[in-house]
Amino acid sequence: MSQNTPATWFKPAVWAALVWNLLGVIAFAMHMMMTPEMIGKLPLDQQAAYSNVPIWSTIAFAIAVFGSTLGCLFLLTKNSLAIPTFALSLGAILLQQYYNFVVINSIELLGASAVFMPVFVIIIAIALLYLSIKAKQQGWLQ
Repeated sequence: MSQNTPATWFKPAVWAALVWNLLGVIAFAMHMMMTPEMIGKLPLDQQAAYSNVPIWSTIAFAIAVFGSTLGCLFLLTKNSLAIPTFALSLGAILLQQYYNFVVINSIELLGASAVFMPVFVIIIAIALLYLSIKAKQQGWLQ
């Protein structure tokens, strides 16, 4: 295998990451389509959280999911723009989680189970940034 040929696991891993991120895009779309009627069916404490989401948190959510999706597409096309794109996405994820954990205290609202998914999202975002940096170092990206 030449230095510029990615390892055999690289493309399947990136395709899996792309699917993961497309699920994030779907979650964002569902979040944006929440109607007042849908919010009204939630428990009262969650209603407050969904009704008063600041625009900066929504923008961070959008940058996080669309940025990471774009980063996966950059990896699939062997483009080193994946690195800054994943870095931007990770920053947006951390900003969004600041809102969730500090501003609205989602653990108090939703319980300890509210920690698993955000932590998992952060771990995957760090892994994708790391993967893109390593892929560049290996000569797999231009």
